[in-house]
Amino acid sequence: MATKVSERGGASAPAKRSPFLVELYRSALGKKYVMAITGIIFMGYVLAHMFGNLKLYQSAAEFNAYAEFLGTILYPIAPDGAVLNVLRVMLLGALILHVTAAFQLTQMNRNARPDSYRSKRDFVAADFAARTMRWTGVIVLLFIGYHLADFTFGWVNPAAEGATLYEKVIASFSNPAIAGFYLVANLALGLHLYHGVWSLFQSMGWNNRRFNHWRRYLAVAFTVVVVGGNLSFPIAVQVGLIS
Repeated sequence: MATKVSERGGASAPAKRSPFLVELYRSALGKKYVMAITGIIFMGYVLAHMFGNLKLYQSAAEFNAYAEFLGTILYPIAPDGAVLNVLRVMLLGALILHVTAAFQLTQMNRNARPDSYRSKRDFVAADFAARTMRWTGVIVLLFIGYHLADFTFGWVNPAAEGATLYEKVIASFSNPAIAGFYLVANLALGLHLYHGVWSLFQSMGWNNRRFNHWRRYLAVAFTVVVVGGNLSFPIAVQVGLIS
């Protein structure tokens, strides 16, 4: 155990160590754990969110009933809307941790390996992956902000005041510019998901060469299901399949 040395040359009390989780997070491995775990949380969320939105294809009543159900989870055991707000806070916390860990890990990698020591081939490969995740991450963050302002808070939604969530969805996706933005944002989400699903196994130490092809299949399948479903909603409204 490390000890502090006093100015007179004698050893003083042992240096106080931070809690284990804090020490772990300070390492690159700990930050990778945080990104992987929060990534798993987001994977569960986007999959459930997409499946819930499939009720758009059933009817306006079914979709609005689903939206109302989300606000009344465990009611009356819990206050109306309480569980949904707790889930939102948890997702926000996971998002902050994910973005912070990603930024700090990028800085650690840059400091650990200066540009002068990189081969041209390593620079191109690593830089391409980093830039892809960074920019798709920014687009997804902007998308989350707009999505909340559109459907959750209604600040930018073109529907009339007092409209149901189904009417808000139709109003937004009927606008070609908004529909186009959602398409681009979900394509960026797809790139981010694919790389994230593939890399989280390595971050958590679950990788094995014998199963790498299954990791790739899972990354592709998960991305296709989530992004394919999300892309279908604005397209269905634009072509008149949902109205």
